[in-house]
Amino acid sequence: MVEKIVVVGMGYVGIPVAVEFAKKGFDVIGINRSRPKVDLINKGICPIEGDEPRLADLLKEVVENGRLKATQDYSVIKDATVILVAVQTPFGDKKPEYSSLENALENIGKYLQKNQLVIIESTIAPGTMNKVVKPILERKSGLKAGKDFMLGHCPERVMPGKLLYNIENLDRVVGGIDEKTRKKMIEIYSHIVKGNLYPTDCLTAEVVKTAENAYRDVQIAFANELALICEKLGINAYEVRELVNKCPYRDVHIPGAGVGGHCLPKDSLLLNYGAEDFEAKLMLLARKINDSMPYHVVDLVKKVLENVKGKKIAVLGLAYLANSDDTRNTPALPIIKGLEKLGANVIVHDPYVKSYKKITLTNDLNDALKDADCVVIVTAHKQYYEIDLEKTKKLMKTPCIVDGRNVFSKEKAEKLGFRFAGVGK
Repeated sequence: MVEKIVVVGMGYVGIPVAVEFAKKGFDVIGINRSRPKVDLINKGICPIEGDEPRLADLLKEVVENGRLKATQDYSVIKDATVILVAVQTPFGDKKPEYSSLENALENIGKYLQKNQLVIIESTIAPGTMNKVVKPILERKSGLKAGKDFMLGHCPERVMPGKLLYNIENLDRVVGGIDEKTRKKMIEIYSHIVKGNLYPTDCLTAEVVKTAENAYRDVQIAFANELALICEKLGINAYEVRELVNKCPYRDVHIPGAGVGGHCLPKDSLLLNYGAEDFEAKLMLLARKINDSMPYHVVDLVKKVLENVKGKKIAVLGLAYLANSDDTRNTPALPIIKGLEKLGANVIVHDPYVKSYKKITLTNDLNDALKDADCVVIVTAHKQYYEIDLEKTKKLMKTPCIVDGRNVFSKEKAEKLGFRFAGVGK
């Protein structure tokens, strides 16, 4: 008998994990509250754009062979063996915003059956499994976790651009409420994960996921602060980084215009929130440093332009990550708002993002560059490395560049007559 897996939340986590299980022969149903997204998936069209190797083709294949379909109807849970939850868990004003998670759990609980396995893949604050997930499921279902159904936390480790690769190859932490649950989780995930599966309890799994992202956030904050120091000293932070990393056990990260995405901007906050009556210092300071970088980019624009009011500024990149369409917590947004507040006329180019709220967005690079007074590189999309600066200068009204991602050579740009400023340069 083929096991049925239900994936709740068909986004950057849910779609690739659903596709992976469907590829391995499971019957997979994805639940999503967006009717347009459900319709796209059922047509074999991947809602995730950007440079995402194999995903679109694989989704089309498993939909066409009947292994994957999508719905808005939670009643399909009744026939499932495993229910995976992959909904967003943002951090709001001083606490997690669990409305999407709680809504999913309420609906799951209505249809939960004995002997089913519920796995939370969403990143959550330490203690959430015990204080939020378990109580809601038990209350709505009338069943007891550990006795009537299994409950676990296997936090995702995906990132745009490597969605399928990370699922298939990275090690995973498997947190279950008891030994039976952990064994079942390892059995299930071993079908799609080539890496090691490390069993532990739910609380440890919660801490591991939030800690690994908080750690990276701190590393980026160090790189950003080092870049600011190098700017003051008039030297190249990227050369400094390269030479520091020649020393064993050193790994200075890459500085930039800001940290975005669903995870890094919030996971240190989730980790700190979970440790009640304790306030982290280093991690929260790192958050402030990284949050300040978009505003530093605005200051660099003011430096090269002097007067920003009324000037056309081309912001290149709206997605937070290179070669992706993911705009979650993008540092481009505070940069755009900061420039508009100064009176600039901002036009945004992104090759992957088709539309975004009230932002003036174009997919035509020449349209963005024509008559611009300043070009601001926010996202290191591969297309931007191919920009011909000589042709760009002819298109622009005023040849000014602010490079937030080390895309251009400062020396080459200045030789061509550009006024240039960059993070770490």
